[in-house]
Amino acid sequence: MPRVPRPPVKLTLVVVSVFFATAVLGVGMLRAATYQPESGAGVPRPVATASPAPPGAEGKCGSVPVRATRQLRGMWLTTVMNIDFPSRKGLSQAQVKAEYQRWLDLAVAQRHNAIFVHVRPSGDAFWPSAYAPWSEWLTGKRDGKSPGWDPMAYMVSEAHARNLEFHAWFNPYRGTQPAPAGPGADFAKLAPNHPLIKHRSWAISYPKGKNGRLYFDPGIPEARKFVEDSMLEAVRKYDVDGVHFDDFFYPYPEAGEDFPDDASFARYGAGKSRAQWRRDNVDTLVREMDQRIQQLKPWVKFGISPFGIWRNKTSDPAGSVSKGLEAYDAIYADTRKWVQQGWLDYIVPQLYWHVGFDKADYAKLLPWWTALVKGTDVQLYIGMADYRVGEPGPWSDPAQLDRQMTMNEKAGVQGQVHFSAKQIRANRLGSVALYQSKHYASPALVPRMARLPAAPPPAPRLVSAARSGSAMKFETAATGATSWALYRVGGDSAALVATGRAGTEVADPAAPDGPATYCLSGLDRSGNEGPVSAPLEAA
Repeated sequence: MPRVPRPPVKLTLVVVSVFFATAVLGVGMLRAATYQPESGAGVPRPVATASPAPPGAEGKCGSVPVRATRQLRGMWLTTVMNIDFPSRKGLSQAQVKAEYQRWLDLAVAQRHNAIFVHVRPSGDAFWPSAYAPWSEWLTGKRDGKSPGWDPMAYMVSEAHARNLEFHAWFNPYRGTQPAPAGPGADFAKLAPNHPLIKHRSWAISYPKGKNGRLYFDPGIPEARKFVEDSMLEAVRKYDVDGVHFDDFFYPYPEAGEDFPDDASFARYGAGKSRAQWRRDNVDTLVREMDQRIQQLKPWVKFGISPFGIWRNKTSDPAGSVSKGLEAYDAIYADTRKWVQQGWLDYIVPQLYWHVGFDKADYAKLLPWWTALVKGTDVQLYIGMADYRVGEPGPWSDPAQLDRQMTMNEKAGVQGQVHFSAKQIRANRLGSVALYQSKHYASPALVPRMARLPAAPPPAPRLVSAARSGSAMKFETAATGATSWALYRVGGDSAALVATGRAGTEVADPAAPDGPATYCLSGLDRSGNEGPVSAPLEAA
């Protein structure tokens, strides 16, 4: 997913977009607590054959079934270059907290159930880290000094208070951002505690010139281990729900300039072609992160949002009907393999092209991705290009995203993530209001993941109800659930009308006039729903 401005990739494609590189490429975004793995052992993930969970919740409210949409709904909150958040560098603690709360309020208003927050954009951190300096996009300085508070702890806690999953979004190998906004490839401009100062041999500068930045060399095992450790530190310290990467592994290619990893290739290449060696390096990062997350916190989800084209069919019979940049060859990301090997819990391809685009048609790429995940237990969400609404041509139609989301639902896609938060707030051409009213009009539970630990709580109890304005509020007897789901009977079923975190007030925010019958259920950390309560009629 496009994250920061960069020069166009000069391949054989036509440059269209300005801020986010090219429309042709759509370049760059971005189990059980009792489980005891053997010391040092990897945790292989079998490729499951289970079909996706059905859309409706199990159980009945009295004599009628309860029904709830299971759909991941989220947005990317981008911190690098202050694209979304914080709005500028060096804000006070109170200002940062207030801005973050407004983003969460937006997510709730959109009936989202997850937020993907950029906590390691460029070798830095939004938490007190032993591995990385504080992010200058937060502190406004490059001195690596603490702002005096812990934004990560606050962000996770506030998301959970609103019953939003918190997915910590990391860029593994990026060490800096280009000058003048970032330090570029100038070591003298790095924070004094930046790890690439201590480990100069791990650093690669690419590309040459003013757009250069520093990378951790993916080909050096010690550098890869350090990068993994730095991300897992956040998983260990905070109650995150997910670990999330976007499409930045090896950098997107610059015309006439290869990534200068000659030294590490000579030392570790072991007779492989350089392209295959690079793919193996990225594969190792993905596989090891999957294994280490499972060993550390098996309930934490692991997902990646890759570039939307694995390979074109003209290059590989298994590829998609497309004519764009190929992640497999250009950035050495074998996204198809990651799904087939079951190294991920979910995948969010960035399908940032309109329906009918000749080089990368949304209507042709979507079935390729749905076919890829079929028969696996890797869930498919789609990265949606809210940022492109308003561009000339098909993106001037405010219904483009609505049309794509309708296609997603018909194809069995289990959710969407929108790039980015600022664009959702902007609601360009009314596009967000349009798809929200048609696709997010009622709450949704997150999709169940069969391979996560399951401990559905027993049925809670609705004790009493009282009307408060347009809302109906309930006194309940809880049963140790992580979250709750409230259902209201209408016709021959009971529909989901509200969700919340355990300990928050249970209420129907838009109760009908007159009496209505309700039931309540509890859900565990992984979204598994227990039995519903006995019905309660509220006047």
